[in-house]
Amino acid sequence: MSVLAALFAAAPAPALGAPPAPETVCSVEDPRLGELSGLVAADDGWYAVNDGGTRLEVFVLDRDCAVRDVLTDPADPYDVEDLARAADGTLWLGDTGDNRKQRETVALHALPPGGAATLYRLTYPDGAHDAEALLLDESGTPYIITKNVLGKADVYRPAGPLASPGPTALEHVGSLRLTSTDTPGGPVGATGSLLVTGAASAHDGSVVAVRTYTDAYLYPVPDGDIPAAFRREPVRVPLPDEGQGEAIAFEADGTLLSAGEGVGSPVRAVPGAAELVPDDPSAGGTDGSAGDSAAAGEEDSPGLPVLPGIAVAVFAAALLVFGFGKLRR
Repeated sequence: MSVLAALFAAAPAPALGAPPAPETVCSVEDPRLGELSGLVAADDGWYAVNDGGTRLEVFVLDRDCAVRDVLTDPADPYDVEDLARAADGTLWLGDTGDNRKQRETVALHALPPGGAATLYRLTYPDGAHDAEALLLDESGTPYIITKNVLGKADVYRPAGPLASPGPTALEHVGSLRLTSTDTPGGPVGATGSLLVTGAASAHDGSVVAVRTYTDAYLYPVPDGDIPAAFRREPVRVPLPDEGQGEAIAFEADGTLLSAGEGVGSPVRAVPGAAELVPDDPSAGGTDGSAGDSAAAGEEDSPGLPVLPGIAVAVFAAALLVFGFGKLRR
């Protein structure tokens, strides 16, 4: 029995209440995956991508964190940040990183099983954004969620059918408001709890997760409507002590997986996490949810998160230094 199977067998289904602490499943020791940024769980294993890169690479892992294959394409991306998988097995790479906010277009790369990648360029309606989170809804429509030091993450989707190479215009369909938490971890101190670094959809589409460096937020999805989900109250699942946590995924049984950059970094599991989200969204979050100190979906809401202005400026400066240091091009 694998470590992951043993963990799931031993873990009872969680009762409505405080989320369980994540438990280490295995550690990613392969040096080729030193900047793990996106993760997908499928029946045949895990799929993972690095941050950045000069060609498309998707690593296929078993559930002991060992790399058993690498899917490649010669397309040269700008800054891959996240990964999603469609119902037909196509892997979608979110080439949306833009630390300096200078890109005229961002991109998605669709890599079908056994086929060549297709490039889709995208344009924002309101200027450049840095984004590290990609979701697919049940119909296969992609959603991009931005990363913002001030805690306001914006949600975009294509305004029409995707064209290759495009560009296809994006439309703004919602916002998330993040406020700081006391969960330890991340590379930039307390401000890490404001920065969206990844996203994932449950296999049945009933829940989506958005993560920061320190926490995951689980939203119920009414009738497959992701913008509506982000107007609901999420459940917050702390992911403490990840040095640079950027990857998030759901197993088919609702287990939440998280991982981050750095050779030897663990993949951790929160069994039954999707069950923490109430069937009735009006019931609110569980203990540890965003009810008073984390994220709530809203459409074009004004204002800033609850942080002193001086602290925001200091954190913004720290983030800029950190972002420029990570810039690939």
